[in-house]
Amino acid sequence: MRQKFHIDFIGHSKIFFCVSLGIMIICLACNLIFLHTQLDIEFTGGTILKYSYTGDVSESDIEDVIQSATSEQVSCQFSQNLTTDDDGNDQIVSIEFAETKAISVDDKTTITEALQSEFDDNNFIESESTSVDPSKGTTFFLKCIVAVAFAAVLMILYVGLRFRKIGGLSAGCMAVVSLIHDLIIIYFVFVMFQMPLDDNFIAVVLMIIGYSLNDTIVIYDRIRENRRKAGPKVPISEIVNNSINQCFVRTICTSITTMLAIGSVLAVALIYNIDSVVSFALPMLFGLLTGCYSSICIACPLWVIWVNYRDKRKSEKNGGKDKTKKGAVEA
Repeated sequence: MRQKFHIDFIGHSKIFFCVSLGIMIICLACNLIFLHTQLDIEFTGGTILKYSYTGDVSESDIEDVIQSATSEQVSCQFSQNLTTDDDGNDQIVSIEFAETKAISVDDKTTITEALQSEFDDNNFIESESTSVDPSKGTTFFLKCIVAVAFAAVLMILYVGLRFRKIGGLSAGCMAVVSLIHDLIIIYFVFVMFQMPLDDNFIAVVLMIIGYSLNDTIVIYDRIRENRRKAGPKVPISEIVNNSINQCFVRTICTSITTMLAIGSVLAVALIYNIDSVVSFALPMLFGLLTGCYSSICIACPLWVIWVNYRDKRKSEKNGGKDKTKKGAVEA
């Protein structure tokens, strides 16, 4: 069963755990001290105004004009319009009013007139207006969290039923623990790059859950086959080690192929300054990397630790019963 290419993943599991724990501690410290979590208005509530325009205009000048036209605190995002509209405008500025129910018609008119007056040669036109009530934003956020939790429960049940011959329920729990590791890393990517948590965050989370679990299930399937061939006398750590090594090249190649595709999307989004695509592709790229890592170095080693602990407790319990029976016979 031993391969020419062989890494002792189980023997080095403490190193893998320490690396993951160290990264999460560093990211958590940065999150608490230097950086802060940002929630998009889809979750907090607020209003977004989008204006299209043409020509080269200083972004800071646009922000100053907008801020001077309203008493509310606003943030601006600039992007390029890939499909030029009917007015010939190829640039977009998105104005976000956080935690406000809606801005009045007079406020929108004031902002529009200020932009058109200051930049009369750039054809500023209001292209979109969106308002989200704060209570609805909170409700949407909670529903997203419930959806992720529900998906995790279903995955535990699925793995438990499919791999019941090798202790599927515990395998499913360890797979979900490794998924939690992936979700924490994805969350820190959003924080580190100062991207607000929005529907892209939920989309990345759900996609990485499916991707990472698929990798883990492939390894579990190989463990089940090798357990059947080797029999119960072979240590579970040896079987898992061999199974991971047998799936290692396949897992790495699949991950690299997928990362190349997502990397291409990210490169195009960066070139054309498409923020909505960047906020999806960049965390997805990190998620693919950590999903591959956690399937190999977190889920399976954790499951081996759990199985060894369970067997040890069982043997201690049976040993205690045998001693009790022996004492009773001697008496």
